[in-house]
Amino acid sequence: MKKTMRALVFDNERDDWEGSKGLRLEDVPRPVLQEREDPADAEQVVVRPIFAGFCGSDRSIWHRRAFGESILHSLEAEGKTKRVIGHEMLGEIVDVGTLAARKYGYRPRDIVSTESHIICGKCFHCRTGETHICSDDIIIGISRDGCFAEQIKLPAQTLWPTDTRRIRPEVGALQEPFGNAVHVSTKTDLNGKSVAVFGCGTIGLFTILIAHALGASRVIGVEPDKTHREMALTLGADDVLSFEPASGPDSWKADPEVVAELKRMCPPEGPDVCIEMAGPNGSVNNALRSVRRGGEVILFGLKAGDFTIQRLDRTIMDGVTIHTVIGRRIFQTWYITKGLLESKNNRIQERIWEIILREGDGTVVDLAGFEPDAFEKKIDGNPKILLKI
Repeated sequence: MKKTMRALVFDNERDDWEGSKGLRLEDVPRPVLQEREDPADAEQVVVRPIFAGFCGSDRSIWHRRAFGESILHSLEAEGKTKRVIGHEMLGEIVDVGTLAARKYGYRPRDIVSTESHIICGKCFHCRTGETHICSDDIIIGISRDGCFAEQIKLPAQTLWPTDTRRIRPEVGALQEPFGNAVHVSTKTDLNGKSVAVFGCGTIGLFTILIAHALGASRVIGVEPDKTHREMALTLGADDVLSFEPASGPDSWKADPEVVAELKRMCPPEGPDVCIEMAGPNGSVNNALRSVRRGGEVILFGLKAGDFTIQRLDRTIMDGVTIHTVIGRRIFQTWYITKGLLESKNNRIQERIWEIILREGDGTVVDLAGFEPDAFEKKIDGNPKILLKI
């Protein structure tokens, strides 16, 4: 077997983080298990990715908007200059450490997805069942080499067996981001409630599907992009509000027309639950100002920097509950994800394939044929792209 493989990388030797963009298709060392030299390899596996999802985080890396510090610091700590990107995947196991086989029962040819957060298992949060906020976690494709490659080495504890007789491989590669939407949608009980989803990107679209499946009485999207609005309606949103994102010194404020319309559409006082999936300050205030008294706001969208909360006094006086969500509850969220995707009644899996992935039409890119300019157009023009490895 060749000692090298092809992978999409950020190459710190050839590209300065601040002055570059994109990824490079390069040769990197092929991962191998060497238990004699490194006993920790006994609990590792080597997986051959079949499909890998390109997500919003990867898009931020491509355009150098986020994760630079984490990537650069981890490369320095490892004495390396190339980081293989990517953390969403479905793949086939090709090699298994002895303890991984004994403890988890994994064998070559098993099909698996993976949790993207490698937890330490020792911190306060891990020991009290909050592994999704592990104090010392490692993120695949950011602080450890990822899955945009012909092979990836992972701890067996992160893997998630997937039955491709029940979940088609292309959708199986999206269980990690779909799990984000599951975690958001199960943070509170949505059954019988009106729900507004602010931001209909990929995970917002997943949330619309899941909210209906969990019994929401009405689901409304709030989205400036026409293509995403149309997709949200096709996926089952009851309504989708259009608006022009504000610019200038008042862009942090809520849009009064969005707030008024949501309160009109969800009588008597507004949505029971507002889910913020986009991240800008104005969108957060849209959610906080739209929700009814005693309602709940779930914050998932992530933007760096300081935020200003509009009329915080009213948020308190109205008895609004604010939740924040990161990642997936390991592995509780994955079990719910499995159930939702394998169900034949909710048609979630079919809709992801047919509508979000457009049955692979322009959304599946062969790694071997990677060309940066063409790929950038695809990731900027589609809510979801899959790499075929």
